[in-house]
Amino acid sequence: MASVSAISEADRLAQFRAFDATKAGVKGLVDAGVTEIPPIFYTPPEIVLDSKSSDRDKKFTFPVIDLQGAATDPAKRKEIVEKVRDASSTWGFFQVLNHGVPLNVMEEMKAGIKRFYEQDLEEKMKFFSHDLTRKIAYSSNYDLVFPQVATWKDTTVFNMAPDPPKHEELPAANREIIQEYSKEMVKMGDLIFELLSEALGLDPNYLRKKDCLRGHYIVCHYYPRCPQPDRTLGTGKHTDSDFMTILLQDHVGGLQVLHQDHWVDVTPLPGSLVINIGDLLQVRLHSFLCFHTDPSVAKVCGPKFCARPSISSVQKINIELFDVAGYL
Repeated sequence: MASVSAISEADRLAQFRAFDATKAGVKGLVDAGVTEIPPIFYTPPEIVLDSKSSDRDKKFTFPVIDLQGAATDPAKRKEIVEKVRDASSTWGFFQVLNHGVPLNVMEEMKAGIKRFYEQDLEEKMKFFSHDLTRKIAYSSNYDLVFPQVATWKDTTVFNMAPDPPKHEELPAANREIIQEYSKEMVKMGDLIFELLSEALGLDPNYLRKKDCLRGHYIVCHYYPRCPQPDRTLGTGKHTDSDFMTILLQDHVGGLQVLHQDHWVDVTPLPGSLVINIGDLLQVRLHSFLCFHTDPSVAKVCGPKFCARPSISSVQKINIELFDVAGYL
């Protein structure tokens, strides 16, 4: 069996450049009928095995929070805030139900992303770029830094705020749902930031006033069927370097969260969303929010909505937020 060390860094770089030049992504490999993945995708066996350990999640129950009544029932809201505080401090993640995002919007979002990736390559190539400052950028392994191993996914990033793309600039395959989903995620993010503010003992509008939702983007990963799923990962372990991520999984799932040195599967519940407290909130709240990483195996996952501040306000927000919260 070939291993990651079987090819040199120079060869791996050359192979990746050749793969990248096709602009067809991992989907292009599948369409070409490959039966073996290229060596640039080989992941060390111990990492793959660790992600698929059969006993990784038996000890733990991933937190699920029902948000029903959060906006209308003060007593219920208090209970929800306590659950958010507990989940944030022990996991850094939680799954939410009854969050107010219409199910049909969530389903159409997943369908719209699938339409984009499964359309003719010529249409996708119009958006191909590794420049993530663009309003729309499609590529495969956009975040690869050598000598890292490539992962089995294609990605499109939609920068939706503060300067969103025009309607006609969005892909025809999903422009309407991208705009609608973005609006729903802003409302959803606003509620979560209120609950997090209260969990920190602050005014519910505190994080909103700090422009935590001023900038946001939607990251859409696509994981086509892999001919050798035991040799690679869909996404390696990582943290999200923003304020908050809202993840929409499909029925296949694949998300795992590191908790007490165990990888725990996050089973997708119908109509649920997963909340990930990002690095910008965790970095100065280490005594309150734990540090976590989240890999996912080579399976299909849905889009990620990531909330971030404007670059010019990052330092100002960090200092003021953590000073008022009493952590400086």
